[in-house]
Amino acid sequence: MDVDPENNAQTGTNLNSTDYQDANQHNIVASGDHGGVNSVKSVRSKKIATDKRTTTPYMTKYERARVLGTRALQISMGAPVLVDVESETDPLQIALKELREKKIPLVVRRYLPDGYYEDWTCEELL
Repeated sequence: MDVDPENNAQTGTNLNSTDYQDANQHNIVASGDHGGVNSVKSVRSKKIATDKRTTTPYMTKYERARVLGTRALQISMGAPVLVDVESETDPLQIALKELREKKIPLVVRRYLPDGYYEDWTCEELL
């Protein structure tokens, strides 16, 4: 069974090849070298447990840019906004506010050189 990275069933929007949903319906934003992400079997078997993660709990500037861009695209395509927007209409500004309030519903997947990966929610990353 393969993961279809081009089709997001929840919103009906197209995502690029490294944004997809895992088997638990989490929106995943991939980070690092991720050869073989389209094989569910290889992805499931190489996940590092939450209590054994080794990478830092800080969001890199590249992950931040990717998360903000992905979330802004989702908002612009009609995804529900998770913060009070007051009079804000710019999707990027809304995504920034969601990030500041740690309300972005995305998971950052960090691939390691040995083929394993770690999943971090945006709430966990500083």
